[in-house]
Amino acid sequence: MDLNYTESQNQFRLTARRWLAAHVPPAKLPHFDASREGFEAHRAWERSLHDGGWSVVSWPAEYGGRGLDLIEWLIFEEEYYRAGAPGRVNQNGICLLAPTLMEFGTAAQKRRFLPPMAAGEEIWAQAWSEPQAGSDLANIRATVTQDGDALVLNGHKIWSSRAVFADWAFGLFRQPGSERHKGMSLVFFSLNAPGVTINPIRKMDGHVGFAELFLEDVRVPLFNRLGEEGQGWNICMATAGFERGLLLRSPARYQHAAAKLAALYQAHREDADPALAQEVARAWMNAEAYALAIYAMSSRLLAGGKIGAEASTNKIFWSELDIQLYQTALALLGPHAELLPEAPAGAPGDDWLEGYVFALAGPIYAGSNEIQRNIIAERMLGLPR
Repeated sequence: MDLNYTESQNQFRLTARRWLAAHVPPAKLPHFDASREGFEAHRAWERSLHDGGWSVVSWPAEYGGRGLDLIEWLIFEEEYYRAGAPGRVNQNGICLLAPTLMEFGTAAQKRRFLPPMAAGEEIWAQAWSEPQAGSDLANIRATVTQDGDALVLNGHKIWSSRAVFADWAFGLFRQPGSERHKGMSLVFFSLNAPGVTINPIRKMDGHVGFAELFLEDVRVPLFNRLGEEGQGWNICMATAGFERGLLLRSPARYQHAAAKLAALYQAHREDADPALAQEVARAWMNAEAYALAIYAMSSRLLAGGKIGAEASTNKIFWSELDIQLYQTALALLGPHAELLPEAPAGAPGDDWLEGYVFALAGPIYAGSNEIQRNIIAERMLGLPR
């Protein structure tokens, strides 16, 4: 891994910085889980990114990208967070489904689904978990049967991110009678299709960030199955690797939070417990360590490597780092923390409480950290089940 940027990469950084400075909305957008209005404001931002050529910089140009590599994607992410740009409402599609679709999809599927995803025209939800199958996806019970050139979906999905306002979902289904890792298929379905019922689930902050989905004889074309019948588990694990290991949580997010935390400490150091200086330093170093690890992983991928079970180590690290950053900020702020969500966007300390509440979910989604530790023990360390 070369720690030095090339002249071309430095120029790319400046170009991205200038565009973001000119186009990032001056006022903070409403949260995309809070209301339809907020969701559509974020969709409009996705379109603006696409129009400028910044929506999916690492995708091939034919699908709306710039054809850049992972290192340049990391550079763009650094500039994106530096500019205080809005959160990406279509990250389930762009960061999870799209890499999987590019690896396993047909040319026709890529042409159909990738361009509108890049443009923000179709926002995607993830429909994997079920009431009896959260982190243990091999226990799903939702079914798929083939009827001529159509697939028929039935079942109950829960904790489906973005599903309240999104347009499409990608879900894991099994052939009736199959068990565990056998007989699964990954299928795309419109959330407006007949037979789909969406029940919002409100989070602690009152936002409808999740939904439960009831599917009753939902018919979709055979075209909407990714890969061959029964390949769903292997395809799903590839998607999980992107979710846990690299694309869902870029290091720039944590570096940006660590920089804000350092500024917060400087603003409160006169009244702060001296021991918190060590916690701030530790959080900052962990954010930098995560960034270096992801740069190393990206370099290995560019050289032809793959994301394996080590994605689980990344998932544990970034989810626990997120909590560490926000816990330290709240310790600095003390009883004043709950007053700060009304602070001007970008001010040191704004949204720390909201961020902490969200961070608490990190060890649960994308596969709970308890499950990730089992994966590390069995697949990386060779320990018995």
